[in-house]
Amino acid sequence: MENRFNLIDEPWIPITDQGRVSLRQVFSQPEFRSLGGNPVQKIALLKLLLAIAQAAATPKDEQEWQALGAQGLAKHCLAYLEKWHDHFYLYGDKPFLQMPQILNLIETRTKKKLVGAKIKSKIDEANTLGEPKGFGAGFYPDLPSNNNTFLSHTLQKKTLPDIDKALFLVTVMNFALGGKRVEADMVSLGGAVLGNKYSAKAGPSIGGYVGYLHNFIFTGSILSDLWLNLLSHKTIEDTGMWSEGLGRPAWENMPQTENDDTANNYKKTYFSILIALSRFVLLSGEGIYYMDGLSYFSTKEGWFEPSIILNRTGKEIKTKYVDPERRPWRELVGLLSFISADTSSGFESLGLKISIERARDNFPLIAVWSGGLKVTGNSGDQSVKQSDDFVESVVWLDSEGLGVPWFNLLKQEMEALDSLAKNLYGRVMGYFKDQKVDGAKVAAQATQLFWQLCERDFQTLVDNCEPSEETNKVRQQLRRKFSNYQQQAYDFYCPKGTARQLDCWVQHRPNNFKYLAQEA
Repeated sequence: MENRFNLIDEPWIPITDQGRVSLRQVFSQPEFRSLGGNPVQKIALLKLLLAIAQAAATPKDEQEWQALGAQGLAKHCLAYLEKWHDHFYLYGDKPFLQMPQILNLIETRTKKKLVGAKIKSKIDEANTLGEPKGFGAGFYPDLPSNNNTFLSHTLQKKTLPDIDKALFLVTVMNFALGGKRVEADMVSLGGAVLGNKYSAKAGPSIGGYVGYLHNFIFTGSILSDLWLNLLSHKTIEDTGMWSEGLGRPAWENMPQTENDDTANNYKKTYFSILIALSRFVLLSGEGIYYMDGLSYFSTKEGWFEPSIILNRTGKEIKTKYVDPERRPWRELVGLLSFISADTSSGFESLGLKISIERARDNFPLIAVWSGGLKVTGNSGDQSVKQSDDFVESVVWLDSEGLGVPWFNLLKQEMEALDSLAKNLYGRVMGYFKDQKVDGAKVAAQATQLFWQLCERDFQTLVDNCEPSEETNKVRQQLRRKFSNYQQQAYDFYCPKGTARQLDCWVQHRPNNFKYLAQEA
C-alpha cells in the first residue's frame, strides 16, 4: 500500500486565525494561540499533541518539568516526530491509529453471506454490507445510523477530504458515541462473536451517559499549553490510577486485537487517557470500516481523566456532565474550590489543580477552558438531537491574584447571583399561578435568559474580585447590571398588557433592595 498523507507534513490541524497546519508546524511556530474546531475536536487534538509531548519528553518530576520549558519541549517533540515519521501516514502499510486486519473480517463476512444469497437482492445486500461506511456530517465523532431519516440535505452522507478524515479519526478514538453503527454479524479480531444487532460502548472521554465536561488551563500559546498540561512520571505514579505508568503511545505499538496483552496493558497506562482506541477503524476509499475497539470502565466504575471533574468523597463517584442550559462558567467556583481550604464542593479536577499551581510562577494570565458535547442515550445508543449541543466557555484569570480573598469574593458574588436566579424563578411562577396557568416552563426560560445576560459581564466580575476600593465600585456597578438583567427577564416573560396582567406583574415584580444595598 502506498504511504501518503503524512500528518507530520500535511496541514490538517485547525488553528485559530491560521487555518490548517501540520504537526511539524504546531511544534515549530510558537505564535499559534489556540486550537480550532468544535469543543470535542479541540479536546481530541489537545490529547494527541499531549501524547506526542509525553512520548517525546515526559519529565521525571516538577524540577525537571520546570527546566524543560515550552521551547525545550517543542525541540524534543520535533526530534520525536522525525524519528517516528513513517508511523504518521494516514494511508499505507502502517496507517496511523488504524487496523488493516479489519479488512479480512469484512471479506470473510461478505463471502459467508454470498454463499447463502440465492437471489439478486440478497447478493446486492451482501456486497453493499461489505463496503466502507459513509461519514455523515463528519464533525460529530459518530457515523450516521443506517435507518436515519433524511429531513434535509445536511443529514446526508458526505465525502470528506483527507484533512477532515484525519480530524475525525483522532476525535473518534476517545469520543465515539455508543450504539449500533459499528460493524457487526461477525467474529471480532479477538474472537468474540458479534451479533447482527451488536452495540458498542461509548468512548471513555464522552462516557455512557450525557457527556463529560472537560476542563483545561490554557495560556494563549499552544506550546505553553502543552508544557503546562504535561504530566511528570512522579505525578502519574502518585495518582495511583495507572498501574502500568506512562506506557507507550498507540502508534508505536498497536494492539492486534481488542483483548491481547498489548491492549490489556495499554488500558492501564496514562497514554490510554490521551488516545483511547475506543474504535478500531480503517479508512478505505471515501468511507471507513468502523468496529468496536478497546472497552473501558465508566467514571462510576473507576475511569479517571485529569480533565474531568470528579467527586470521590461519597460511596459513589460523581462527575460533572455537559449541560447546554448551565454554561460551564457557572462552575468556576466549584472548579477552583481547592484555593480555599475552608471551601470544597467535593468536585475536583486534578489537571486544573496541577496546572494552576504551575501557572502561578510562570504565567501572569491564564484561562480556564471548559467544554464538551451533550448527547442523548437510549438503550445504549447515543445520538445528538433536540436540545443537545456543544458547550464551551473560557474565563481568564490573573494567576498571581488567585488567593483566598479573591476566591471568597467571587464565591460571594456567585451565591448572590444564584439567589437572584432563584428569586426570578419564584416570581415568574407566582405571576402565572395567580392567573391559573402553569408557569414552570416559562420560569425556567426566564431564568435561562437571566444567566445568558449575566454571562456577558462575568469576565468583568472575575477581574474585579480582588478586595480594594476601586474593585468594590466596579462590583457595585455590576450588581446594578445583574439586577437589571433579572428585571429584563421578568418583563420579557411576564407581560402587563391587560389590567389583570398588570396587577400580577406589580405584585410579583422582583425587589432587589437588599442585594443592591449589600456591600459587594
